[in-house]
Amino acid sequence: MRYTLCAVFVLFCLLVSGCARGGEKQVPTATDLPAVVITPTVPTPSKPEKEPNDDDFVRVQDYIPSVVVDLKYATNDNISGQVIYDFTDAYLRYGTVKKLIPVQATLQKQGYRLKIWDAFRPVQAQFVLWEAYPVSAYVANPNGGYSSHSKGNTLDVTLVDAKGNDVEMPTGFDSFSTKANRDYSDCTPAAEQHALILEHAMEENGFTPYYSEWWHFTDYNSYPVEQTFTPPKQ
Repeated sequence: MRYTLCAVFVLFCLLVSGCARGGEKQVPTATDLPAVVITPTVPTPSKPEKEPNDDDFVRVQDYIPSVVVDLKYATNDNISGQVIYDFTDAYLRYGTVKKLIPVQATLQKQGYRLKIWDAFRPVQAQFVLWEAYPVSAYVANPNGGYSSHSKGNTLDVTLVDAKGNDVEMPTGFDSFSTKANRDYSDCTPAAEQHALILEHAMEENGFTPYYSEWWHFTDYNSYPVEQTFTPPKQ
């Protein structure tokens, strides 16, 4: 009986093995498969943004990413001692920004960068400044005219080094005294050198310096006072 069972088992294994070999499906190789053409998906290029007009207001950092922005009137570190702006980004006319681009390039070759202390100034902010410091040599009287800052072609700037650290300048911002004027007779040689580097770079690219404030420059190209645009709040 034991031998019979063994024989049956052996016979069964032979049958199964034979069936497996006979009915075994061949696994196709790569050469047996039909060629599959994969067409890469190419994203449709977005339509380039239209270049602004020269009189359009633009965010300076969008066109000069390496610029440092520290709007003093968005802090209380200014002559009024209070926060005047409810925005912290610098805005100027596009035509003025185009002139700042080569200024920044020139300064970077010398190891410096621009830091913007003030740019476009809304008209209402000028009234606040005048109330805080009604001295026409330094603050334009909005009752008799407007600051060129409100035209969007004027800015207050200083220098920082390549890492963004402040360098020595004749004075700090809103230092309304004879030390801020451009004769540089009462500042250190290092401060005078830095002020002249900034002044030359700005003048060579179409900006007029203001004698009483070493930080103040106005684009040769003028624009009307802007009374409706206000930079977005942060």
